[in-house]
Amino acid sequence: MTLSTPTMAEAHSPFAHLTASTIKHVFDAYHAEFKVITRRAKERFEQCDWHGLHEDAEQRLDLYKSHVADALRLIDEGLGERAADKALWTSAKETYKRLISNLDDFDLAQSFYNSVAMRANIPDLAAGIDPSVAFDGSEFESVPPAVGEAVYNTFNKADGTGTMLREVLEAYPFECGYRDPEQSATLAAEEIDAYLQHTRPGHSIKAIEMAQPIFYRGKVAYLVGRIRTASGFCPLVLALVNSDEGVWVDAVLLTENEISIVFSFARSYFFVEVNRPRALVFFLKSLMPLKPIAEIYISLGYNKHGKTELYRDLMRHLANTSDKFVIAPGERGMVMTVFTLPSYDVVFKIIKDTFDYPKTTTRKEVMDHYHMVFRHDRCGRLVDAQEFEHLRFDKERFSPELLEELLGVAARTVSVDGDSVIIKHLYTERRLVPLNLYVKQVPTEAATDVVADYSRTIKELAFTNIFPGDILLKNFGVTRHGRVVFYDYDELCFLTDCTFRKMPESSDYDDELNADPWFSVGEMDVFPEELKTFLGLPQPLADVFFQENSELFDVPFWADLQARHRAGEVIDIFPYKDEKRLVPDDTNGG
Repeated sequence: MTLSTPTMAEAHSPFAHLTASTIKHVFDAYHAEFKVITRRAKERFEQCDWHGLHEDAEQRLDLYKSHVADALRLIDEGLGERAADKALWTSAKETYKRLISNLDDFDLAQSFYNSVAMRANIPDLAAGIDPSVAFDGSEFESVPPAVGEAVYNTFNKADGTGTMLREVLEAYPFECGYRDPEQSATLAAEEIDAYLQHTRPGHSIKAIEMAQPIFYRGKVAYLVGRIRTASGFCPLVLALVNSDEGVWVDAVLLTENEISIVFSFARSYFFVEVNRPRALVFFLKSLMPLKPIAEIYISLGYNKHGKTELYRDLMRHLANTSDKFVIAPGERGMVMTVFTLPSYDVVFKIIKDTFDYPKTTTRKEVMDHYHMVFRHDRCGRLVDAQEFEHLRFDKERFSPELLEELLGVAARTVSVDGDSVIIKHLYTERRLVPLNLYVKQVPTEAATDVVADYSRTIKELAFTNIFPGDILLKNFGVTRHGRVVFYDYDELCFLTDCTFRKMPESSDYDDELNADPWFSVGEMDVFPEELKTFLGLPQPLADVFFQENSELFDVPFWADLQARHRAGEVIDIFPYKDEKRLVPDDTNGG
């Protein structure tokens, strides 16, 4: 890359150099610790230490915020009042740019700098990214995405697909060993050969290219790559599971949709050790061309830089479009006001100043719920949200109806400054079709399928110790893959915090006619039989749901799960269908 020579201000500003070098030093410490925790995932997987892996995930999520705080403290101690000098930060940015120019993780280093600079209490700093003191993405645009050595291993054509896959497994060893590598390779090869014969008849495998690191999450380790044929590339993911008898290939995923679901925005972040994140991201992008760059970074655990990529992408999109922000389709929220840009696949959620009756939660509790989801196992059923502060948008991009709505219900958060709309705080999420609208828009067969997935969503949330609280259809959305996910966190809580009770029988007919209950109800009491009244499913979908999910309306289902969670059980949830699982001959499903 080409860099300019130092300016006079830089050359005579030791304080700018101190600021830049301090931030780089703290960033290096952050990323080194991030990698240490990430590296432990292999041992956790080998030892089936699922609780340890979850603890590592929480510890890793806390790193960024604490290191940004460390950088700010060190800068304040070193600079004193100068720490608020905007001209100094302008010089510091140029110095920092030189310090990171040859780093493999320069992209992450930029975001870290921005996080520090935007929290430095610099007077008159404009809302949003101020390019005079922070990186807006244009500084390194000429850098190719995959400079240096390849981030994948290549396995050339051998004597049959099975032999190639055996070589792949040998290249990714585990201390606990493979249970039966020959059988795993054979079963996986049969899946691949059958798929290619069906989709690309006559086109044999030229090579297999697998990303160098292993991707760990939950109880599964993933080998991620692609198959090269004469007609192009085919994605390839080998899902590995472990038990006392060793590791085996549990599933072979060969389509973009299947892999995209594994990397979903509704799942927790992977543990994947990589020296050049940007190069790996673009390799993964070749497997999932529809997946936004921001989401790929986020899936790798680099959620802060993913947020940076999302912001930059949004700014580019706004610069090249003219449509206006509008109120999002669906029922208005009691706690959040939600808007979107029709041409952009994201919704923006702002907490209202006051909540509609009968909501009694507080702003802090809502934010705590979002933080809870951020740290919890999202199991593919909880939408990951990105939190932004102090954003500035062109007022002309807001429809009159939306601006009136925002200023009416969220005036503490939204204000107008001349030709700009300033938003102090919001969450972004991937835009979905609200489930209550979806079932009305699609044919009966598709509606039946998605309602079945709705029931699986409720159960899988329970499997991860989450009770959604409010199970109305409007609080769930449908992804482009037809999967149902939950996105309204106002009343979400841990399943083990609930008290599941059977509705007491009344002794008096007048009791049943009374609007108030004739028995005491605790704050965390849940009556499963009442859930039927909150579903709001149209007929005949309601009949199908009730017939196939009757256990959801009885106390024993929930009480059993509570007991399992309290006993420390980690319940299996796989990001692929049961029919995709390759069951070893001597097992009963692994």
